[in-house]
Amino acid sequence: MENVYMQQRMRACVRGLALACLSLVAGAASAGDLHVPSPDWRDQIVYFVMIDRFDDGDPSNNDQGTGEYDPNDPARYSGGDLAGVTRRLDYVQGLGATAVWITPPVAHQWWNEATRYGGYHGYWADDFSAIDPHFGTRDDYRALSRGLHGRGMYLIQDIVVNHTANYFGYPDGWRADDPAAGFVRFIDARGRQAPVQPPFDRNDARDPAQRRDGIYHWTPDIVDFTDRTQELTYQLAGLDDLNTEHPEVRRALRRSYGDWIRDIGVDAFRVDTALHVPAEFFDDFLHAEERDAPGIAAVARATGREDFHVFGEGFAIDKPFEDRQARRLEAYMRTESGGERLPGMINFPLYGSLGDVFARGEPTAVLGHRIASMVALHPRLHWMPSFVDNHDVDRFLAGADTRALRQALLAMMTLPGIPTLYYGTEQGFSGRRTAMFAGGVGAQGDAFDTAAPLYREIAAMSALRLDDRVFSRGVPEVLRDSGGGPGALVWATRHEAALALVAFNTADAPVLVDALETGLPAGTRLEGVFGLDGDPAPLTVAADGRLTLVLPPRAGLVWRLRGGEAPPEAPQSAEPTLDALPPAPWRDDVVLHGRAAPGDVLQVVVDGDLQRAPRVVAGADGRWTATLRTDSWIDPARRHRLVLWREADRTASTAQPFQVERDWRAVARMDDPVGDDHGLDGRVVYPTGGQWRTQRQGDLRGLEVETSGGALRVTLRMASVTQGWNPPNGFDHVAPVVFIELPGHDGGSEVMPQQNARLPDGMRWHYRIRAHGWSNALFSAEGADADTEGTPQAQPARIEVDPDAATIRFTLPASSLGDPTTLVGARVHAVTWDYDDGFRPLQPKASGSAFGGGDGGHDARVLDAVGPLRLP
Repeated sequence: MENVYMQQRMRACVRGLALACLSLVAGAASAGDLHVPSPDWRDQIVYFVMIDRFDDGDPSNNDQGTGEYDPNDPARYSGGDLAGVTRRLDYVQGLGATAVWITPPVAHQWWNEATRYGGYHGYWADDFSAIDPHFGTRDDYRALSRGLHGRGMYLIQDIVVNHTANYFGYPDGWRADDPAAGFVRFIDARGRQAPVQPPFDRNDARDPAQRRDGIYHWTPDIVDFTDRTQELTYQLAGLDDLNTEHPEVRRALRRSYGDWIRDIGVDAFRVDTALHVPAEFFDDFLHAEERDAPGIAAVARATGREDFHVFGEGFAIDKPFEDRQARRLEAYMRTESGGERLPGMINFPLYGSLGDVFARGEPTAVLGHRIASMVALHPRLHWMPSFVDNHDVDRFLAGADTRALRQALLAMMTLPGIPTLYYGTEQGFSGRRTAMFAGGVGAQGDAFDTAAPLYREIAAMSALRLDDRVFSRGVPEVLRDSGGGPGALVWATRHEAALALVAFNTADAPVLVDALETGLPAGTRLEGVFGLDGDPAPLTVAADGRLTLVLPPRAGLVWRLRGGEAPPEAPQSAEPTLDALPPAPWRDDVVLHGRAAPGDVLQVVVDGDLQRAPRVVAGADGRWTATLRTDSWIDPARRHRLVLWREADRTASTAQPFQVERDWRAVARMDDPVGDDHGLDGRVVYPTGGQWRTQRQGDLRGLEVETSGGALRVTLRMASVTQGWNPPNGFDHVAPVVFIELPGHDGGSEVMPQQNARLPDGMRWHYRIRAHGWSNALFSAEGADADTEGTPQAQPARIEVDPDAATIRFTLPASSLGDPTTLVGARVHAVTWDYDDGFRPLQPKASGSAFGGGDGGHDARVLDAVGPLRLP
């Protein structure tokens, strides 16, 4: 395909953007160099590759002979390697990426028998200083570095400082006063019981000398991620926790990682699990003044890299309108006195808000708040990588559709931060770690299609960003968002004299953006430069400095201030008026009255939603009346915005706020026996890890249903609700699935997708909730079958959790159910399992993260069930 990226960079060079010119020249003049100057990281776009799953450039290194390789098994190696990454650099560059981030290439544990899982991902190191043979050789790694630098691109290596592989643990209990008690060393597939690299090979707590050395924290697994001591010193998922305050540990890590810069030409590091290491560690890691093992920044400077980037991973997602986790990230970038620490942290709170708004139907005010918050909170916001999905979370398309993904990607490309694309997103992947190459796990052939629609769209978005520094260096200001649900989100980004206006509509219907304050002079013209479905028409600021827009469904639009003026729009005629609103909060549907010119055709528009806005005609006396349904506004904390819209002359009334607090009626309940969480046939057992067997989070105790008009509320009573893994949705270790059959509706499905089961009693679901601690999705039955979940819906359920009462509540607005006028006769059925990039495995014998007692190929993946419950 035509290389949009290079064309855009050439245009930028012609326009005088120094970075674009320099990188093009550098790419031609220094092809093959290991060491190149650092770029301005604010202007980069990163492509993130999981080496084993990206491409197999050398099949001879796939199978190392210990049973670790099986491209049909997602727990084992598929065969990707460094040579495969190198041979696909043209593909990556054509997407618009300017840097490649690879998962750790270092030597690691190949197979963990205790968890029945492999180390193909690279994060289980047993030698931080060596290349793993599955991935190739140092020469292969240098070839990748030279290949990138020859294209004017950069190399980012993923590193781990928190832990090594899983070589020891306390399966039978742990005593803080005696680390040797209950201590067990594990043998891996190669017969090893310890890493091979000193000092990390000293891992036997039973040996008094090794115990005194204290290379490791002699601790068990983390069970409570809210406990800071556990977070810093306990084992993460069984991985042996390094004592990163120990001088010898620090020295070995600096020496190992400094060598990758010197010998390979690495340009930046991403630090895995940074929040599990004291923040002060990074002062030493970057700036230690030790001759034989200097800090990373000094090593990089010696190779000509004055701005070696280091950004940390902090799996910290804030709930809507909260900033606590964002402040934790900031503490790793800046000391309490304001001094610099890590140059960047991955922007997980922004990831959460992008998903909340574009995939899960939260009000656009959630993202509006996040934008304002991160601008205020992070002085180095522009150096923080941003993303929409990665290897540790569900793919965006696992719970949302392509329209939502396109919007999230455009938002990422037009907001501050370093946009980071996870491999396969451009090919529409929905599996977290599906291979890109034919023969790899989950692959349907090679997936390097440069003509794929998403590939071409992302290339165009990249070109937009690279063409104009207003996106990579500007500061956004939110001009309009919606507090009531899906709808409009508009911000203006300014950098020096440049301005860009970015607008989204997250709803499935047109939305009105009335009286948008721009702060621009009357007559200012804005040129449409990008649209998800075609460039938008130019805009002219009205005499009062405002704009009025009608945004198409699922729109993503960008305008630029290009100079020049046009006559402002003619003054509007008298606006229609609204009588005093009923007292808030509204608890039921409401009747509104007002006045306009006789014969005026008006719409009563709430939160910009033109499709659901009642249309009225003013009578001969100028009076009008309208009835508003309120059963789609289910959150009493949300403030809604009402205007009268006269389309004929594009006139809107003054906006008026209101709130809704619907009355709910309990209509049905069903109890479920205690302790019947053993599957439909009574043979299923919980995984051996985590808190499953002590807390039995999948044991349903009952189901309660309330209704309010066409809105539905389902409360699940559980044996327990735990939050030890710090889940943003408020519960972990379980994934409830709720099936809803609507009265008087044809169609539907009796299949329980991906669970090897069917609904009982002839029930057919029309809508299905699937949620766990990190995801919340609503599907219609359209397209559903045994393998396919159905069609993702724009506005999933609102989740409320009460750990003390052990309840999980799902509330669906009427609009999410197709606006039913009644729910009498509806049926509800709920089941439990757990979920992690798909429903957790079921196998004959349980393991740390898999259920036991069956064959996941055909046995039901249902732990407990309650229902069907019919609503009277």
